[in-house]
Amino acid sequence: MHRLAEPPAAAPSRDRSGHNALVLVVFTAVTNLADGVLKMALPLMATTLTSSPALVAAVSLALTLPWLLTALHVGVLVDRFDRRLLLWLANGLRLLTLAALLVAWRSDAVTLVLLLVAGAVLGIAEVIALTSAMALTPTAVGPRWRERANAWITGAETVCNEFCGPFVGGLLLAVGSAFALGATAAGYVLATVALVFLLGRFRVPRDAAPQASVAGRIGEGLRYLWRRRLLRLMALVLTVLCSCWGAWLALMPLMATTVLGLGPREYGLLLSALGVGGLVGALTVTTVNRLIGRRWALFADLVGTFAMVITPVLTTELWALAAGAFFGGLGGTLWTVNSRTIAQYLVEPEMMGRYSAVARLFSWGAMPVGAGVAGLLAEMVGMRVAFTAFALAVLITIPPFLRTVTPQVLAGVERARQEQLAEG
Repeated sequence: MHRLAEPPAAAPSRDRSGHNALVLVVFTAVTNLADGVLKMALPLMATTLTSSPALVAAVSLALTLPWLLTALHVGVLVDRFDRRLLLWLANGLRLLTLAALLVAWRSDAVTLVLLLVAGAVLGIAEVIALTSAMALTPTAVGPRWRERANAWITGAETVCNEFCGPFVGGLLLAVGSAFALGATAAGYVLATVALVFLLGRFRVPRDAAPQASVAGRIGEGLRYLWRRRLLRLMALVLTVLCSCWGAWLALMPLMATTVLGLGPREYGLLLSALGVGGLVGALTVTTVNRLIGRRWALFADLVGTFAMVITPVLTTELWALAAGAFFGGLGGTLWTVNSRTIAQYLVEPEMMGRYSAVARLFSWGAMPVGAGVAGLLAEMVGMRVAFTAFALAVLITIPPFLRTVTPQVLAGVERARQEQLAEG
């Protein structure tokens, strides 16, 4: 690491941390409510244009493919520019895309190609927004508030994206697709305004030495993650888990409409089970960590994801599918809160953007791969076989997880936490 030309900004005061945590929760809640509506709306719009599992899955693929194609470059941007400005940029891209979709829908000109392009642009905006928000949080929120803030933010993500978002999306789509798209755009406008109330500076000071090339800085981020065993293992395990989520989200719209015969409102309720589980996880994560420790709280995500993808293999009962989704959401929230907190204690602020981008490249980048593979498998051998393959993939992650995420390793994380607390 080069010596910095100026010291990093001082940690936010206690009062500022609480204020900023509240602003970030509001921003997260509103944007994820809008994201949840879109996550439901675009694939269902695709089902009105085609009955092909591969083509419907392609829309979900377009929403997540930018994690594979742009995440590393976005990470460099986040470590160079003001992270709040990048959040505004992301919301601007979202609003322009929704405006184009609205015009096309009113003109009866929506096509699969348009949905794929819109999904790709919205996916790029999501890469910018989530990477910037992840890197901004440790600067905006001090160490004493961090686990609490992560729980609140993760709770807002899961409840609004996976519970309220799909449920509200079903209601909005029942009124009309144009109305749903317009309401989503209004949500992004409100989130953009909320960022004005963040207090502090959110740009990491430049290095004193000349800036490395973009490729060089990407290489730094890749090496940083790969040389740290715990962070590497978490990224690789999450790669498998996120591929399962990508598969589930890609196949479930077609299963819901063709096998279960669900309409938009009922499908929204099924997706909402993910959010209910996430809400329970957010409300109980501190208690769970205290009772069983971070290790087993993280392990709960392996169990929950397995339950989510194995259930469609065993039954098509709606209540069972909803229960599997509930446990998937519960485990996902426990993992997210703990993994974010661990990273924020171990990763330096000037590396946070590139670390977040690389980690999400491995994990979130797996969602389009999972969606694509699931669509192809479903096309060739059926949806149940596709879900079975992803369930087996989860089981493979258990031995390396248990070997790497040990009490001794997590004790090192706790020491890093105590050092940050001592520094104020």
